[in-house]
Amino acid sequence: MLRIGPMRCPLQFILPSRGGHWWLSFAAEDFNITLPESDADATTERIAEDLRHLSREQLTERTLGGDRGIAKPLTTSNGQVHDLQPVQKTRIQKHRKAAKRWQRQAARRKKGSKNQKKAYRKVARYQQYEKNVRQDYAHQTSHRLVANAAYNLYVFEDLKISHMTKRPKAKRDAQGHWVRNGRRAKAELNRAILSSAWGNVVAFTRYKALRQGKLVITVAPQHSSQECAVCTFTSPDNRPSQAEFVCQRCGHADNADHNAAVVIAKRGIQKLLAGEPLTRPRKRTRFFRPLGPERSEVTPGEISVRRLGPTAPAQRSMSQKLPGAIPETPALTREG
Repeated sequence: MLRIGPMRCPLQFILPSRGGHWWLSFAAEDFNITLPESDADATTERIAEDLRHLSREQLTERTLGGDRGIAKPLTTSNGQVHDLQPVQKTRIQKHRKAAKRWQRQAARRKKGSKNQKKAYRKVARYQQYEKNVRQDYAHQTSHRLVANAAYNLYVFEDLKISHMTKRPKAKRDAQGHWVRNGRRAKAELNRAILSSAWGNVVAFTRYKALRQGKLVITVAPQHSSQECAVCTFTSPDNRPSQAEFVCQRCGHADNADHNAAVVIAKRGIQKLLAGEPLTRPRKRTRFFRPLGPERSEVTPGEISVRRLGPTAPAQRSMSQKLPGAIPETPALTREG
């Protein structure tokens, strides 16, 4: 027996099938878990106003910045790295190879047969494992961030993930021949970005933080990996390697990801103290159905049309002219 508890009764049940397994999902409103959009915006502004009463030193101690990357999905300003476990990475690689093997077997089997469907179910099961692991990683990481009582403000980069994972456009040379555009390398990069669960970590942390009376904001990501966390000097020369950061002005040396996380945290504090609204006003749009050319009566010079089917002769208006028709010249008349 399914008990809903104090929540409102759900209006929709969904029973999808993935890889031969059935899943039950439903949507219901529970204000103890998530807040409506209007209440969430009001709660965000209220928490931000309470944090603005703290000094900059106090905010620095209560703020946690997060830098997202490929090799390290999330590095925080307190020096922690949040990533999948080594055994999970090994299993994901094995499941990817198994999925490719079963895809080749499914392609060789008779189209529409039961054996081919069994092979495709195998492929779906192997692919579902990686999705479950990424989802579990996002939930566990967001829970660890919010459960830490030492922080009340979480700052992340405002990354446009959908723009970053677009496929490259085709290129041609001066003679019109197709040239290499790095499609295969970009596809591997897109896969690595989407596999890092960047969006889910921030989304899960945002709603979990609101339940605890905490705040999550995003800042501009431009040059965060090239800016010094001590003197704010920004230069590409500050990155002698992918993992090292050495400021060319003050000599500050640190791990590149940790330095970027500290920079992001400082940008979040500056944005909060600036007093800018953290929520955007939601636009209400209404859709109107365009009115057709219906008229209550037939105008002079027209006749009613009855659509009998594609074989019936089309009846046109007597005053309508065919497109591209040559007008007839009036006949000459003789006198007498």
